[in-house]
Amino acid sequence: MENQSDNSDRMWEYSAAPTVLDLTSYQVHDLDSVELPPSLTELDLTTNRLSAVDPRIGQLPNLKKLSLRQNLITDAAVEPLSSWHTVSDLEELVLRDNQLKKIPDAAIFKKLLVFDVSFNEISSLNGLSKVSSTLRELYVSKNEVTKMEEIEHFHELQILELGSNRLRVMELLDSLKNLQELWLGRNRIRTVNLCGLKCIKKISLQSNRLTSMIGFQKCVALEELYLSHNGIAKMEGLSTLVNLRVLDVSANKLTEINDIENLTKLEDLWLNDNNIASLEGLEEAVSGAREKLTTIYLERNPCAQSSNYTSTLRQIFPNIEQIDSEVYA
Repeated sequence: MENQSDNSDRMWEYSAAPTVLDLTSYQVHDLDSVELPPSLTELDLTTNRLSAVDPRIGQLPNLKKLSLRQNLITDAAVEPLSSWHTVSDLEELVLRDNQLKKIPDAAIFKKLLVFDVSFNEISSLNGLSKVSSTLRELYVSKNEVTKMEEIEHFHELQILELGSNRLRVMELLDSLKNLQELWLGRNRIRTVNLCGLKCIKKISLQSNRLTSMIGFQKCVALEELYLSHNGIAKMEGLSTLVNLRVLDVSANKLTEINDIENLTKLEDLWLNDNNIASLEGLEEAVSGAREKLTTIYLERNPCAQSSNYTSTLRQIFPNIEQIDSEVYA
């Protein structure tokens, strides 16, 4: 490409055979002034004003990662990708925060590992059956999806993000044997159904309609569990989760602390905004984690009004670093 000082119409300048091109936040409407060398393996077009996908991208034989995040891409604009055989080895496709109303046809990408269509207007997961079973990470958060479907073939999937949709039922998870992270916050789910996911390490069901914690017992590898802003009245079904490090059950309807006495790896315990009346019995309730716990939140419970609230907690937990918003480290 000619030097910018020699030609003001040309916007970009490259070294020999570049492999990465990052045009994040340039606010361009098209790529007419941009050279796309065939050596590119990564092309990041995040936060621009693109309403079409430049056909030259489909001629980049080495391309592995393509991000069109936060543009103006519609279903029609993304259709040409389905016939781009030259870039069929693409491993990461990010179409987050655009104007999509359906799952794009990604069947041609046989080695796809990451697929992100979050923050669109997608109402159905129909079309995922065409996405390669090689997929490791799938992001479809902040859409209008009402049903979990066409995910059974993702045997290698490690991260599934379906938060902020309209889901009511957890289903079709039993074949996702390698799943490690499941994000389902801000849906309408009433019952936990994890189909015995024994490898899973992180689960978020925040801001749903749960009234019970039953359903996590077989998730023995679980390390982080987020259940805040539900209608849970009793802590139960937790005793088998011996690898748990973070437990968030804030903003529920709990009146006492139960079923976590043998969780010896617990480091963070969030219990704020519940109805726990007293600190009496707390030491027994968390006996297994007394030495390990570094953070506890109990604010906005009746027990937090006690005059010796902070001193009692610091006495129970000798290595505590944070009580509510107060840091002691």
